[in-house]
Amino acid sequence: MKEKSPIGVLLMAYGTPETPDQVEPYFTHIRGGRTPSVEAVEHLKERYRRVGGKTPLLQITNEVAVKLQQRLRQEGGNPSMSSVRAFNVYAGMKHWHPFIGQVMEKMAADGVRRVVAFALAPHCSRISLGGYRKAVDEAQEELGHPFAIPFAKCWHHNVQWRIMWANLVREGLEQFPEDMRDSVTVLFSAHSLPERIRTWDDPYERQLLESSAAVAERAGVKDWRFAFQSAGNTGEPWLGPDILYYLETLHAEGIKNVLSVPLGFVSDHLEILFDIDVEAMEKAGELGMTLYRTQMPNVRPEFIEVLASVVWEHLEAPVACWCYPDLVQIAPSPVTAAK
Repeated sequence: MKEKSPIGVLLMAYGTPETPDQVEPYFTHIRGGRTPSVEAVEHLKERYRRVGGKTPLLQITNEVAVKLQQRLRQEGGNPSMSSVRAFNVYAGMKHWHPFIGQVMEKMAADGVRRVVAFALAPHCSRISLGGYRKAVDEAQEELGHPFAIPFAKCWHHNVQWRIMWANLVREGLEQFPEDMRDSVTVLFSAHSLPERIRTWDDPYERQLLESSAAVAERAGVKDWRFAFQSAGNTGEPWLGPDILYYLETLHAEGIKNVLSVPLGFVSDHLEILFDIDVEAMEKAGELGMTLYRTQMPNVRPEFIEVLASVVWEHLEAPVACWCYPDLVQIAPSPVTAAK
């Protein structure tokens, strides 16, 4: 028997401009309404130009939403649930269209009353994930609180997620000749954040290292390292080592073959297509190193299963927050595009 109103699943991602003329307003939104300099806008436009003019983030996220909805609507998709449930899956963006608030208006119009909401980022940080929580809370206020939305907890611990990444690492290593694979250093990475998160006992760094260790063990990797990437230009220190500098460290150690594993992300977007595929690749070339990258989860069937398990887990044992009960009380989102 189906529930009368559908359960909503709100997948949230960062957002991305689709055309060059959208770069400036997108950048302005990231900066909390402060207009960036002409030079900064042109710098960001050049990055998009070098990856083909735009990234597929919105398209990928929409495809994930469609496939996840199909998966959740399968009768018997989760044997532990006592009834078949109607699910509507939505994709909302933090910094560009369709904005989270716009998507929540559609959810209300569709008759959704109960929602599982989570960002497509498995690791918790107050400074980044709090922006999603703030957007949802503001939309709730504007709409008159039509939804029950306890936020899904962080999901870096999800076993299926770790298995998926271990498989991606194994596939990535196959890009190297078989007799060279034992000499490949696996370099995990994730988006850097301002160093001040350490003063909050923020779990972000700890979770990333736990994830890297767990994935490396499952993949049978002998030599793995971790670096940050994509730090913003905000005038304050950001977490390091940065991947570009760390490649120099690996080169000094005599390492020649590196597999990039951006496990802090789930899809192809600017931080992958430019920061890894252009900047890091160029750096490796300058150093005479061979650098390959794993594929991203994107819309792989294994990733849809991961997300479905996150939804089921939350429905069965809801958790009201992501590591922090007060995520809405945060500093503005970091200016990740101003690099």
